[in-house]
Amino acid sequence: MVKSFMVNFRLVSILPATALAIAMSAASVGAQNMYNPIRLPSNNEITDTLSERDIPTGQGGFARDYIVTLQPGDQVVIDLLSDSFDSIVTMIGPNGMTIAENDDGPDGTTNSLLFSRITEAGNYIVRVRAFGEGGVGEFNLKVTRLRPI
Repeated sequence: MVKSFMVNFRLVSILPATALAIAMSAASVGAQNMYNPIRLPSNNEITDTLSERDIPTGQGGFARDYIVTLQPGDQVVIDLLSDSFDSIVTMIGPNGMTIAENDDGPDGTTNSLLFSRITEAGNYIVRVRAFGEGGVGEFNLKVTRLRPI
């Protein structure tokens, strides 16, 4: 099946297998619209703001992605706190597959808390988003490597 869609105001016909590659191409999208996750600082903690300029989720909300490099055997805790929106945190592996996701943490709030054991070395995406439509505002994200005692 051949699909057609607009890329930089030109009609392009492509096979389904190449649709994603062309859609994500920097040349066709423009440098200002490229997918560009944010590298977490060396302390793996950041205070930031989710806004309507971030990645559309397709569910009426927005997401912001961060990169963290992890090693096999790492055990991580991802803590996402916000007084502005009901948070959801997602961990995406180097292969693009969702590893784990958490909506509400165990403390009864709408903050998110996620535990994960890493089996493959690589760059992982930690995705911050709001539950439902339109949640935006300030948040604090922290990724902690647990150490054996």
